[in-house]
Amino acid sequence: MNTQDIFTQAVIIAILAAGVRMAVPILLATLGELITERSGMLNLGLEGIMMFGTLAGFVVSQITESPWIGALAGFIAGGLAGLIIAILCVTMFANQAIVGVVFNILGGGLTGFIFRAIYGVRTSEVPPRSIGFEPLEIPILKDIPYLGEIFFQHSPLVYIAILLVPVTAFILWRTRFGLDIRAVGGFAKAADTMGIDVYKVRYAAMVLGGALAGLGGAFLSLQLGVYRDMMTQGRGFIAIAIVTFARWNPWIALAGALLFGVADSLQLHLQAFGFKIPYQFLLMIPYVLTVIVLVFSSSRVIPPSVLAVPYIRDRKK
Repeated sequence: MNTQDIFTQAVIIAILAAGVRMAVPILLATLGELITERSGMLNLGLEGIMMFGTLAGFVVSQITESPWIGALAGFIAGGLAGLIIAILCVTMFANQAIVGVVFNILGGGLTGFIFRAIYGVRTSEVPPRSIGFEPLEIPILKDIPYLGEIFFQHSPLVYIAILLVPVTAFILWRTRFGLDIRAVGGFAKAADTMGIDVYKVRYAAMVLGGALAGLGGAFLSLQLGVYRDMMTQGRGFIAIAIVTFARWNPWIALAGALLFGVADSLQLHLQAFGFKIPYQFLLMIPYVLTVIVLVFSSSRVIPPSVLAVPYIRDRKK
């Protein structure tokens, strides 16, 4: 098969447009983890949080027949999951890495159990479907050659995710809350001395980060209109890697998420074209690309100085 016959202009535009959509759940989770790590907390349970958001978004949108309420449910579910992790890691000083690993295992098992408890065990039956978002075409912008089809003919959550990039940058660099987050993540003891409540800031960062990850998970089920076990497929781990690649910068995080999304879209199109390559190798493309980018970028990365270090306030008697 001639590659020139495959990669036509229309196909390239389709790959890029699908790549933008596929980048959204990773982008939302990355922004959430970026905020969390800026406060000095390492949330390795991002994959599990996204699973809870995926299930909550699907179930609630099907019951209410409203994708907006489903998205809100995913957002809330992620926030509650982040709150639980915050209680364990901030208040009880549990090991953040162990809590994250356990939460991922919990998310994979509990979401599958809840889904079957609600809908029963299904084999040959038609799977239940939820109400998803309809594409929202932006007037005028959708008519721009090439760019209109790639960026301005998506569901509302795609635009919301992209708009959250400058919002996150503004919060981190132009607000008191962002200053507190960076201060706590830079030197928690000094921030406490200056009157910043380290525990409250870390709680807020963890809950907000979890909520964004949950929204990213809800996007998956709302975009497809169906729910499958483990449908996050490692996107939570990819988001954690992209945070390091982005050096805790929301704008670079956007580029990293788009890179993964386009790579994922490319491998799906290559499978559809029928290349005589085992599909397992095609599935590896976005993950291998992420590892390569991370390896070449991580050597010059300086993380927040107290990342993953619990803060224990001195108690004077």
